[in-house]
Amino acid sequence: MRRRRVGQWTPARFPADDVAVQRLCDWLNASEGGLDAVGLDLSGADLSHGDLSESWFTDAKLRNCNLTGAELYRSDAQGADLEGADLTAASLVRVNLDDAVLRYATLDRANLVKASLCGVDAFGAHCRGTRFMGSSLLEVDFRSADLRDAVFERNSFQVTVDNGTQVEGASGSVFGPVVLVDESSSRELSGPELQAWIRERGGRLHVVTGGR
Repeated sequence: MRRRRVGQWTPARFPADDVAVQRLCDWLNASEGGLDAVGLDLSGADLSHGDLSESWFTDAKLRNCNLTGAELYRSDAQGADLEGADLTAASLVRVNLDDAVLRYATLDRANLVKASLCGVDAFGAHCRGTRFMGSSLLEVDFRSADLRDAVFERNSFQVTVDNGTQVEGASGSVFGPVVLVDESSSRELSGPELQAWIRERGGRLHVVTGGR
């Protein structure tokens, strides 16, 4: 584990919750290890550019947190509530985000290489230029999400989209199927039909068919 010098980095803004503040302070004074924030309420904190590698945010509340440029390598955020959080240019490599809430979160230019996003609510999320290479995207709600210029690499892409989902400039390759929802119904798109839907919206993604 990397050692951390006291005073090397501190949050620009602490959360309002006293228990979360104390946990953060104890961690900042520790010599090594990730932050144990399981179940804590860190909403509204500014943790931008912090090294939070291998931390535990399981079931934590991080609503409207500023995590711009933060390092979250191999952290566990399963079930975490990140609604409205700013994760611009954050490193989320190998992070577990299963069952997390990312509604209206900003992940522009974030690195989610080999991250796990199963059962994630990402309605209205901003993911411009986000790297989803080797990520698991299963049962993710991407309705009204901005995926412009996002990069994928043979990703499982079993997600829900609607006519508000933007994919212009998105590149790489994905496996389907995708569920397309409109005002009155939903239908599954895969293979050539999914490819056509992506192309019509300016995406450059290639839909992979057959075995993985």
